[in-house]
Amino acid sequence: MRIGLYPGTFDPVTLGHTDVFKRACALVDRLVIGVAVNADKNPLFTLSERVSMIEEEVEGLVAQTGVEIFARPFDGLLIDCARDVGASVIIRGLRAVSDFEYEFQMVGMNRAMDSSIETVFLMADAKSQAIASRLVKEIARLGGDISNFVPERIQAALEAKFPRM
Repeated sequence: MRIGLYPGTFDPVTLGHTDVFKRACALVDRLVIGVAVNADKNPLFTLSERVSMIEEEVEGLVAQTGVEIFARPFDGLLIDCARDVGASVIIRGLRAVSDFEYEFQMVGMNRAMDSSIETVFLMADAKSQAIASRLVKEIARLGGDISNFVPERIQAALEAKFPRM
């Protein structure tokens, strides 16, 4: 069984993330979406809220692809999480060249810790390349329309966090 780990903070889940979820299903038999605790990023949504949002968003994808997908919180080294879930591949989404520079360094460090786990990069779909969770939160906070950036359920959750004045 090919197990893939797609890690991130997912604060919140965007259409870019869901695009990677869908395309990753073509590569693996089981997709674990690793939801990073990452308190340094001061997430808007709690860990349990982020896990629940992911689980809701992947329900249809599980039925559509037949791939087992689940969200799993993790705190600590990514490579340890990959080992814990039995992943043979780490899946990372890339939007821009600047993402690649950071990810390139991470791959080197992860391979030094465990060379048996590969990393695969999936380029964001052209429609999703500019979408960043940080920017989506800012647009929502300022009362802008985020419907082109996040699934409907996530839009509702963001609007609940940032009620319009």
